[in-house]
Amino acid sequence: EMISLGTAQSRAGNEFRLLKVMDSKGNELHLITNRFDLSADEIAELYKSRWAIELFFKWLKQHLTIKKFYAQSEQGVHNQVYIAMIVYCLHVLSQLNTNSSRTYLQISRLLKAAPWKSAHLWLRKIAGKAVP
Repeated sequence: EMISLGTAQSRAGNEFRLLKVMDSKGNELHLITNRFDLSADEIAELYKSRWAIELFFKWLKQHLTIKKFYAQSEQGVHNQVYIAMIVYCLHVLSQLNTNSSRTYLQISRLLKAAPWKSAHLWLRKIAGKAVP
C-alpha cells in the first residue's frame, strides 16, 4: 500500500510503502519504508535483524555499563567493549566460584565499593561466609 506522510502543509515529497507483517508472536506490525525494490518478507527480515542489533546494544548498556564510547577510532571502541566484557565475565566468575546467591549487580557494587581491599576478603563476603 502506498502512503504519503505529513500534513497537507508539510507533506513529505516522497511516497512510502506501508507493510503489514506478523511478528513471531502473531502480532501485526506496520512498517513504513521507502524501499520498493525489496519484497515484504525481505523488509520484515531486515527489521528483525535491526531489532536484534538494538537488543544487543540494550544488553551492552545494561550489563557492560557502557553509557558512551570514549574513543574516536574503531579500535578504541573495540578495546572499550573488550574491557567491559572482561569485567563482566570476572564478576560472573566471582558469582559462580563463590556459589553466591547475590545478583550480578550486587556483586558488581561490592567489588566497586572497596577495590583496595584484598580480593579473597570480598569473595568470602560475597559467598556469605564469615571473614576471618
